[in-house]
Amino acid sequence: MDSSYVTPILLTAGMTAANDWYQGKGVNFKALLGGGIAVGIAAVLAEIPGMAPVVAGIAWIAFVAALVVPAQQGQKTPLDTLLSIAQGK
Repeated sequence: MDSSYVTPILLTAGMTAANDWYQGKGVNFKALLGGGIAVGIAAVLAEIPGMAPVVAGIAWIAFVAALVVPAQQGQKTPLDTLLSIAQGK
């Protein structure tokens, strides 16, 4: 079993929850639960012969998209949050 899809999925869920927490919205348990469910679904899909690299690619694309695209209109992206932390704002 190739588990190269687990890391980007858990990074995406953790990054989303941490971004909401840092912006003062509390811990986003729905993002963490969704990440766990996504890992389970990805594990099932990765068992199909030849699908493990596809699942890993989709997981990394989802991570990059979650990094640069706001979850809701008017909300800061995780990348914006990281940049403001790095600049000391």
